Amino acid sequence: MSVRIAVALAATIGAGILASTTAEARPELVGMHSGNYSPGTIVIRTSERRLYLILDSERAMRYPVGVGKAGKQWAGVTQIDGKYRNPAWSPPLEVKRDKPGLPDVIPGGSPRNPMGVAAMTLAGGEYAIHGTNVPGSVGGFVSYGCIRMLNPDITDLYERVSVGTPVVVIR
Repeated sequence: MSVRIAVALAATIGAGILASTTAEARPELVGMHSGNYSPGTIVIRTSERRLYLILDSERAMRYPVGVGKAGKQWAGVTQIDGKYRNPAWSPPLEVKRDKPGLPDVIPGGSPRNPMGVAAMTLAGGEYAIHGTNVPGSVGGFVSYGCIRMLNPDITDLYERVSVGTPVVVIR
């Protein structure tokens, strides 16, 4: 049985086919003074279009991400409240209104599914950190508020974090 996730996310669904040359994931180990963030915290800097997983007081894993487009960005503190592999996707009302031709559900594993290979839902809203089947969209201001990652990167992050992981989003 597939999990239906209604999350607000990226608008570049279009034909939804896989790009012929998939961008390769290259999370980077970077020096970062973590300040007030505990190891294991995810920090997303939307202005940089980067996600950082804090490893310790001096280091983090850095990943490129796609973030909310103009008018869809947000900032705040939340946590991961669910983890799903190959989730089905139901477009939220706002996305369905903007793209009425979308089906009510796109099955998990479909190349048209904008969630990619995995999704981690965020508490308190309709947002998620998720993969994508449109790798060229990572690095842009492209979504309805979700954080979009390359499929290999979301797979890597998915294995490193658990439900309850704190997430801090900074503009």
